[in-house]
Amino acid sequence: MFVEALVCVLAITALAQKAPLPVPVTRKMNQVDDYHGVKVADPYRWLEDTEAKETREWIEAQNRVSLPYLQSLPQREPFRRRLEELFNYPRYRAPFREGPRYFFFKNEGLQNQPVLYWQEGLTGEPRVLLDPNQLSSAGTVAVTAADVSPDGRRLAYSLSRDGSDWQTFHVRDVDTAEDLSDRLDWTKFTGAAWTHDCTGFFYSRYPAPEGANPLLAVNTNQKLYYHRIGEPQDRDIVVYERPDHPEWGISASLTEDGRFLILYLTVGTDPRSRVYVKDLGDPLHPNLHAPVVKLLDAFDAAYWIVGNDGSTFYVITDREAPRRKLVAIDLSTPDPSHWRTILPESNDTLQEVHLVGDLAVVRTLHNACSRLQIFNLAGHLVRTLRLPSLGTVTEITGKRADSEFFYTFTSFLAPPTIYRYDVKKGRAFIYRKPALRFDASSFQTRQVWYRSKDGTRIPMFITHRKGIRLDGSHPCYLTGYGGFNIPITPGFSIPAIIWMEQGGIYAVPNLRGGGEFGEEWHQAGTREHKQNVFDDFIAAAEFLIAKRYTSKERLVIAGGSNGGLLVGAALTQRPDLFAVALPAVGVLDMLRFHKFTIGWMWASDYGTSDDPKMFPVLLRYSPLHNIRPGTRYPATLITTGDHDDRVAPGHSFKFAAALQAAQAGDAPILIRIETAAGHGGGKPMTKWMEEAADTWAFAMAHVGMTWTNP
Repeated sequence: MFVEALVCVLAITALAQKAPLPVPVTRKMNQVDDYHGVKVADPYRWLEDTEAKETREWIEAQNRVSLPYLQSLPQREPFRRRLEELFNYPRYRAPFREGPRYFFFKNEGLQNQPVLYWQEGLTGEPRVLLDPNQLSSAGTVAVTAADVSPDGRRLAYSLSRDGSDWQTFHVRDVDTAEDLSDRLDWTKFTGAAWTHDCTGFFYSRYPAPEGANPLLAVNTNQKLYYHRIGEPQDRDIVVYERPDHPEWGISASLTEDGRFLILYLTVGTDPRSRVYVKDLGDPLHPNLHAPVVKLLDAFDAAYWIVGNDGSTFYVITDREAPRRKLVAIDLSTPDPSHWRTILPESNDTLQEVHLVGDLAVVRTLHNACSRLQIFNLAGHLVRTLRLPSLGTVTEITGKRADSEFFYTFTSFLAPPTIYRYDVKKGRAFIYRKPALRFDASSFQTRQVWYRSKDGTRIPMFITHRKGIRLDGSHPCYLTGYGGFNIPITPGFSIPAIIWMEQGGIYAVPNLRGGGEFGEEWHQAGTREHKQNVFDDFIAAAEFLIAKRYTSKERLVIAGGSNGGLLVGAALTQRPDLFAVALPAVGVLDMLRFHKFTIGWMWASDYGTSDDPKMFPVLLRYSPLHNIRPGTRYPATLITTGDHDDRVAPGHSFKFAAALQAAQAGDAPILIRIETAAGHGGGKPMTKWMEEAADTWAFAMAHVGMTWTNP
């Protein structure tokens, strides 16, 4: 062990002694903004215009340095080969039923995009319905929504291109696998809710963006439409709009009986919502012009309807229940005094309820791990389903009229396995088990608890080979998120498996701001409390070092999107604590994030610099504004896509330019900019594997890991 540690230290030293990479010098401009009387310079503002000629030249210049460097790393090619080897197995999503037909997604192994299949009944012969790999030779066209009509005969599906959040809807005949004439543009974050006459569906869309670059235009004034099959989009019916509140989001679903249209009104990413209802009457002759009934109209809590019995709706809410409860609300008496509690709030966080037959299939989180239970509709426990280990139930599919449901289970050491539960037999059976060439028995996952800066107890999952000695010699990959009420739970990651095969440790803390422990946990990591999230993450790093899992010379931090903000903040607040930082598609300019695309939606978690009370809070931790010239920063690889219209790539561009200019040490500061790619959703497998090989090889190289064939 001493010899191994010595070799690693020598490798790290050799890397550190290399001459700094000749990164491009980025032009500065004289841009100074006044925020409530405080002057703040923004010398790289010009990089926000991602389509400008000078910006495109800057992208090419940065990639001319970063890409050859990354491809020359000795760990990269064996890492990529191992990725390809492990990924090359069939992967399925849980099936769902419409009419007599079952539908499911499958990736044969190395396909760029999963393919949608259908079959008659559970034993029918699968037939290809939609193969997005045929729509782009580069694999950059992805399916973002797939909703089948109640009779199973038509598919409304949306496509995105080059990683953009913008979707275009089409309609396909299931029997012929041919598209009809329908085309719906300028949609985002919406599915299709079919009426039961199967002649059309509800969907949400934004106005066509103004300006030369639709990837940067601010998106507001979302409206709910009804599209009748065969009609042009300009004849779609506006079902609901709120021009008096352009920031309100409007989405919809239909109750399973087809009678009620449920409208959800939201503001950005705030979980609180208003719920309105339209009684469409006869499901086979729906009245699209029925009046809107305001069922829940206060933005006082989160609400979502999981089913109904006539005019009685079953609703998950966190009203007076931070970890959520299930209640029954009658449309005629919606006042909370008349609510009937089905499942009261418990110590676990209620995540999901599906009504199957006369049962409620309930998924909760217990210390960031899934529990799956079945209750009757009076709230009495029928049974608890035994799950294989600490892990996550990622999806549940089933309908009220069904006698079965499917669920998928995964963990840090188990790829997704699909189970079928037979309601009549009261048993679960493995429906599809992945055939992956990986021996999980050599590894283990533990959940530990540590104290954050303010004394709050934080859980963390640590996964590694069995029998390791805690002597501080192991490389450790620490990743987190901590935001938007999103829980981070055990999940299977093939790059992490390869990292652990090479002797590394994989650590995932459950930071405040997430949804692991309900709304109070979420709020404790938002707005003026956002620093708690960074403190939780830094405390996780300090715990791993103190307990001798690793050392600061061998510690990697990584995160994407809001997790990219996390890494950027940790990097600028404690540059001494880490060997490598990997911020991906990060929110890194906290003073201007709300000025692009949907950035304004994140104000519920962040606040904005327009607010004189939030401006100093944001300025204190904004990664871009806390870079200090003359500081020795760890080796940093920033990644983004030039078509990211969720977190504008200008965040990463400006952060890279400023960090490169400030670096006083020898560790490289690089940015890898993927072209024809966005925030990450729908990224083709080939691009995903190339990026993963680059980033993980960069981490391995800068913590002194040499490749050993597994």
